[in-house]
Amino acid sequence: MGAKVKLCLIGTGRAGMIHAENFCTNVKDGEMAAVSDVDAERAQAAARELGVEKWYTDYRKAIRESGADAVIIATPTKFHCEIAVYAAENGLHIFCEKPMAMSVPECQRMIKAAEENKVILQIGFMRRFSEDFARAKEIAYSGEIGEIVMIKSLTRGPSTPHEWMYDIKKSNGPLAEVNSHDLDTLRWFSESEPESIYALGGNYRCEAAREQYPDFYDTVILNIRMKNGIIGCIEGAQGVGYGYDARVEILGTRGMITVGDLKKNSVVTCSKDGGMKSDIVESWRNLFETAYEKEDKAFIQCILEGEKPLAGGEDGLKAVAMVNAGNESITTGKIVTM
Repeated sequence: MGAKVKLCLIGTGRAGMIHAENFCTNVKDGEMAAVSDVDAERAQAAARELGVEKWYTDYRKAIRESGADAVIIATPTKFHCEIAVYAAENGLHIFCEKPMAMSVPECQRMIKAAEENKVILQIGFMRRFSEDFARAKEIAYSGEIGEIVMIKSLTRGPSTPHEWMYDIKKSNGPLAEVNSHDLDTLRWFSESEPESIYALGGNYRCEAAREQYPDFYDTVILNIRMKNGIIGCIEGAQGVGYGYDARVEILGTRGMITVGDLKKNSVVTCSKDGGMKSDIVESWRNLFETAYEKEDKAFIQCILEGEKPLAGGEDGLKAVAMVNAGNESITTGKIVTM
């Protein structure tokens, strides 16, 4: 490996390009070597935007021929496992966006491939790198609010899903696409694992999906009992329109902590005609910009220093297991024991 870690982006959507742009500008020990996307026009456009010469439509060729030391996997979830395993078998370190995979067995394959080939496997749970979220956890365990009793975490996105996400068998639904971060936050903050899950979901906004995809839900709530007794509540929604909303509440025996804010800044306007109003966060890209940068820097550090990722394969696997259990609960109407 040279002075810088060379990376190949696989999947040139919004999340993938955020990471690639960070490696081009903000991560001094990382360097973009190539991009890959099944759509040739998108691959070429991404390469031009990032200032890299090599672009591919076949991820296998990109992994073998680009000269990269690591891959950034930002494709639809159903492709994560096969790409990660192929990358590991070719000696490339792996940064995989959430959700890690479609099922626990797929996650296990990815973990095994990384271990056998001695490569880093990091999962894109960027909230672990947010100063606000880290500070909230620090306070929660300082004793200031007593013993933790309940953790509520919600994520609501402004836009409706891509059509492929309507098929729960291909996407695992909003629980995976929207709430993976909340599920990881619950595990991280509670320092425990789920004991039982009960979930409810419904389609309230995506009329186009109702006939062909009757199982699709755009709104979901999970009640979770953790093994250490903490109660968790996860809420997710797509297509809310009003903005990007990500908040956590930690309730203790003597107080509470909140983290996350729907307001974009501290500016509040008051007028006779308009009433009171403030700007709203438009996108997850705005709210977690610094956290994305920090997790990308951490990935490079893990590669160079041989460190264990803050969010690794086991964390990704546990979130996927909770997603699968939640979907089972929605379908059966029953409590699922983990």
